[in-house]
Amino acid sequence: MSASSATEPVVTPSSFLTLHYRVSTSDGTEVISTFDMSPATLQMGGGQLAPTLENKLLGLSAGARQTFELAPGEAFGEHNPRLVERILRSALPDGLELKENAVVEFATPEGAEFAGFVRELSDSHALIDFNHPLAGKSVRFDVHLIGVL
Repeated sequence: MSASSATEPVVTPSSFLTLHYRVSTSDGTEVISTFDMSPATLQMGGGQLAPTLENKLLGLSAGARQTFELAPGEAFGEHNPRLVERILRSALPDGLELKENAVVEFATPEGAEFAGFVRELSDSHALIDFNHPLAGKSVRFDVHLIGVL
């Protein structure tokens, strides 16, 4: 079989990929991009990309350039108001540095880890949003797939 008749490998759920990608909001605000640096290398299913973004790569072959527009429900989910909680500051772990409009990470006594966005602070409470920062937003996913193994 000659090289010209060989079939290009396509992305499967277990593929290793080398690619450039950009995630931006529908208004063009860039969230992350590898286009101005070395390409990313990742294994599908490894948690480096959200599963919804990985699903868009399935079936693509090396050299593909694609742009995907994802509605909030198919990107990072809808914003869930039940994941926004007003918590007593005294109930939060000692030494946890709280700043408005900053991400805070902490572990529960049971060992579970959480990250949330501090929306508001008062002397007694913190309003923390545990939704993904892109929840409820439309997302644009630009991809240049360089290699597939």
